[in-house]
Formats: sequence, C-alpha cells, structure tokens
Amino acid sequence: MSKSVAIIGDGLLAEAVRDLLSDDYKLLRLSDPANLTEESSVELALVLSDSWEPAVQEAAEERCQSLGLRWLRGFVNLGEGVVGPFVNPGTPGCSRCADTRRHMAGNDRRSMWELQHQVRQTGGRPDPWASRSAIASLARHVVEDVRRVLEGRRPLTEGRIRHVRLQTLESSLHVVLPDPQCPHCSRLPDDSADDARITLQPSPKIREDRYRCRPIEELKQVLAKTYLDYRTGLLNMKMADLTSPFADASVNLPLFGADEGCAGRTHNYADSELTAILEGLERYCGLSPRGKRTKVFDSYSNLKEQALNPVLVGFHEQAQYDRADFPFVPFDPDRPIDWVWGYSFLQERPILVPESIAYYSSGCGRGFVYETSNGCALGGTREEAIFYGIMETVERDSFLLPWFAQLQLPRLDPATADDVELSLMLERLRTVAGYDVHLFNSTMEHGIPSVWMIAKNRSDRGMNIICAAGAHPDPVKAVKGAIHEIAGMVVPFSDKFESNRERYAELLNDPFLVREMEDHSMLYSLPEAEERFGFLMDGARPLRSFRDEFAPRARHADLTDDLNEALQSFRRLDMDVIVVEQSTPEIRKQGLHCVKVLIPGMLPMTFGHHLVRLQGLDRVLTVPAQLGYVQEPLTREQLNPNPHPFP
Repeated sequence: MSKSVAIIGDGLLAEAVRDLLSDDYKLLRLSDPANLTEESSVELALVLSDSWEPAVQEAAEERCQSLGLRWLRGFVNLGEGVVGPFVNPGTPGCSRCADTRRHMAGNDRRSMWELQHQVRQTGGRPDPWASRSAIASLARHVVEDVRRVLEGRRPLTEGRIRHVRLQTLESSLHVVLPDPQCPHCSRLPDDSADDARITLQPSPKIREDRYRCRPIEELKQVLAKTYLDYRTGLLNMKMADLTSPFADASVNLPLFGADEGCAGRTHNYADSELTAILEGLERYCGLSPRGKRTKVFDSYSNLKEQALNPVLVGFHEQAQYDRADFPFVPFDPDRPIDWVWGYSFLQERPILVPESIAYYSSGCGRGFVYETSNGCALGGTREEAIFYGIMETVERDSFLLPWFAQLQLPRLDPATADDVELSLMLERLRTVAGYDVHLFNSTMEHGIPSVWMIAKNRSDRGMNIICAAGAHPDPVKAVKGAIHEIAGMVVPFSDKFESNRERYAELLNDPFLVREMEDHSMLYSLPEAEERFGFLMDGARPLRSFRDEFAPRARHADLTDDLNEALQSFRRLDMDVIVVEQSTPEIRKQGLHCVKVLIPGMLPMTFGHHLVRLQGLDRVLTVPAQLGYVQEPLTREQLNPNPHPFP
C-alpha cells in the first residue's frame, strides 16, 4: 500500500478503476486537476471520465507537466473507450499529441475540431454506449497499465493509445508519434548556422548498381508499423491500383485542408507501398518547418552578406504580380521575412534561405514566388537524400528548359539500352496499356544524364500523349523511373479525361484555364494538342544509341562518391547547390533524412500556367546556344508560350 495514485474525475469509469485498485494502492480522489499539488505525493495520476472532456484533459496535461508527474487518461467518446497515451513529463509525446493525431487521421477531422471546440464550451455528455459492462472492460485496460507503471514495466500505452469499441469490447493499440509542434511537450531546437553545416560522410550502397543505402527488407519492418495507421497515423490509408500496367500502390497524407495521395510504383505491391510511404513522409517534411524553430526574421538588405539572393531562384513576371487575383507579392529587399539556414556547397558555408522557398508555398503564408516540391527528397542517409534532391532538380529543369526553348532533342533508340528489364517494361506498356514510347536525350550543360519521355496512345480513346522525365547517373534507370510515372496515369487519367473531355478542350484555347497540376496532363490528352510537340516528334531525325549519347561513367560502391561527382559537375559551371535540412523528429525516429535542394539558375517546376516562374532565369536563353541547338542566345519572345506538359 506504499504507492499512491490520484484518481481525478467522477462517474462510472472512475468508480470502476477505484474498485480494482483500492486493495493494492493508496488512492487520492480529486474532482479537478488543479487540486494536484507537490504535497499530493502521488506517483501516478489518472484522469477518468464517462465522456470526452478536452478542457479537463488539457488542464491535467498542463498541471502534470508542471509537477513532473506521470499520468494516464481514460474516457469515452462516440461509442469508443480511449486509454492513453501514458505521459511521462519531459518526454515528447503527450495527450495533446494523441488528440492531434487522432483528429488528423480521422476522415471527419473538421467536424471533430468543431466538436472539440463546442465541448470545451459546454462540457461533455455521458456517452450512450457507456454501460456498466462496457465501462468495466475499459477499466481493466486502465488498471493493467497502472500496474505496469508502478511495477516498473513498460505500459502498453507508452507511445500508443488504446481504442475499445464499447459495442463489442474489441480493443486495438495505435502508435502515437509526438507532434513536433506541440505546445506542451515539443523540444525543438532553434534553427542555427552551426547545425546547417554539412560534412559529407561515407554512405555505402546496398550494391554497386543500386543507388540506395538501406535494404528495402529493413525498411519494410518499420515503415508501415511506425507511420501508417488508419486511426492515428501520420499516413492513414492505403490503396492498390489493380488496373495499372505495373504494381501501383498509394497512401494518404491527411492534411487539414484536404487529403493528398502519395503513390509508389514498382514491380510488386509490397515495394510500391513502401515507396508510397516514403513519398508521403517526404511531402509531410516539405510542408513547413517541423524539425527546428525558425529564428531569423529580417530583410534581405540587412542579411545579404549571409543570405541567398532570391533573384537567383527566379521570380514571376511583373504582369503576373499585377493581376488582382495573383496570390504572391513582388520581392521587396527591405521587407522583413522568415529565413532558414541551409548549406552552400559552392561557398562551403551556411547560408540563409527564404523560408517560403525552402518549403512549399502552401505552408508558409503569403510569399513572393510559388514554390512546390522542387528538389525535395528523402533518403536512408543525408547523403542519399541530397543525391536524390539533386536528381529531381535536374529532372525538372531538363524537362522545362527544352519545352520553353523548343529544343530538337536527340531521339533515343530504347533497343540500344541493352537492358532486359527495360525491354520488358516497354513491351508491357505497349501490350497492356496500348502506348508506344518515344525517348529523347534532354541532358543539359551539367552532363547529368536526363531523358524526356513521350508515351503515344495507339488507340483513339483515352489520353493521346503522356509525358514524363528522369535524371540519373545511369540513364537506363532514368528511363525506368519515367515509365513508372507514366504507367500510374494511363488508366485513371484516361477515364477522367473521357468524362470531362469538353472542359479540357477549353484549355487548348485559353492557357490560363490551366490552373491545377493535372490540367497540364489533360490538355495534352487532346489529339489536337499533339502539334505542339512537333519540335520533338519530327521523325526526320535519326535514332541515336544510348552508347553514342551517354558516355560511360564510373560505378562506385559508396553513394557519396556519386554525390561528389554531381556536386563537381555544378562546381565546374560555378553553379551553387544549396541544401536545407527538412527532417522532422518523426522521420528521424527511423533514421531517415529529408532535404530540400536548391540549384540557383535552374528552372523550377510550377503548376498552373498563371504561376510560370522564369524571370531572372537566363539559362533558358543561353543554354540552347551553349549546347549547339541554336547559333545565338534566345530572346524571351522566342520562348514557348504554351503550358508545359509535365504531369
């Protein structure tokens, strides 16, 4: 009887837990968490209710955190009993984190937030499913964890919550990741120049021909278990597309405004699900700073000695800013904005980057340019993430620059790739989906192999042309990646295109009706839009072999060597590679890293023709002449005025 437990609350659950504990522990009954004091001398506090009382639970969280007192909650809400999480003050992960995860993962998150606000004002009501038998079952789950805690064992609700369906008494445990922005338990460090410094470390590959550093079998053991849960997960749903030419799986990233699907495409559904989870984590990390607290708020004029000049990453045209409905404002060097620290590989020093460029525009409020996921990448090591961030930046630039400059790229003969898997992939796309593939070498002045792909429909139904791109030291891998991207659009986009064909026909005549990401693809699903690819599809140019177009490259056992080669290719051109760490505590839990790579001067991908961003990016004018496509630099009047076809 030496150990003491405080039971806070009234009702059937509190009474049932009291009856189960009274023979073994000294109990202190309280009606309000505010009555807890240091003199209470209890080892564990229980906050128990027959209804949902968020105001009481939040008061308990604040009180127990201030007293350094461990606590556990149990309550009833909408026909379910909820136990946990077990909260150990000073350790990330609390009741507020659990509520955030529960509400975000639920399909009715908006209603739940509104209900929570209402209940705060009016108080909770006993749940009709809170019968004595149901409450007795819920009480036993509470008591089981109480005994574990007081006996020095790990409680089942440490880092998890238990849901008990009161109608059937079925129970399940669900992982709760600490919310890095939680006002109660978050311990995020301040963003700083010292932490932004990068010294590249060895990053051995799985195999010399595999550009990844962690075995997929290892990741399979932890990713779904940690991040994918329909009740509390950072990702809350998974789906498989059984109609795609290849194994296509997707997971859902729940956001307060809307859900966002994240897809993975490989040759089997298990690997595709894993890829989709990684894609979802990457998107999550890129939305806003969640791994550190932004501390620099100042003007570029005051910071220019240590900051990136935003002019170098490109602006919108003044005519775009002048539009009444344009969501961005011109950059003002004297206006204070938020800045985050990144690392410049060219200057070999930390550098400040506007937060609105380092993260998605949607997550950073009213900024001066539209920024998407350009250069965002996730990896098993930081070096791997940087490598793939560079490849994605290169891929998008090597697609946009030839489009706007209308370059007659060399046509590639896929048969010369001498790769059996690639041949089978192309044959499957042709036989199952009915698309022929046309390949073009879109490698720009940096020399990193890049390909532009056009898939042309052999049928009159569905999307006529689908485009994709890839960039990789191994051009065959670049092609395979592009094929997987195209394969994921063939069936769902074709069906949607046929259902909305008249609307998409309007995009052909008015480019400013192209407002959403998929509008770019749907526009070029129209057979009458095919003429816009005349500069590429000219059959008079001979097919070139992979051997002729892509010089042999050394293979390395360490991915850091491949990364250094990519960095050196930009250093030779006096082009900077800037890396901003986007990793959050959630992904660090499994040793993952996420970064944003900026290469000033390269063309950023934008979606919505009204958001094209080319001002100040003169490479689109000079590189065509540098590579011998034209004799003299282009003028802006010569650039392609049509919306790009990137999916």
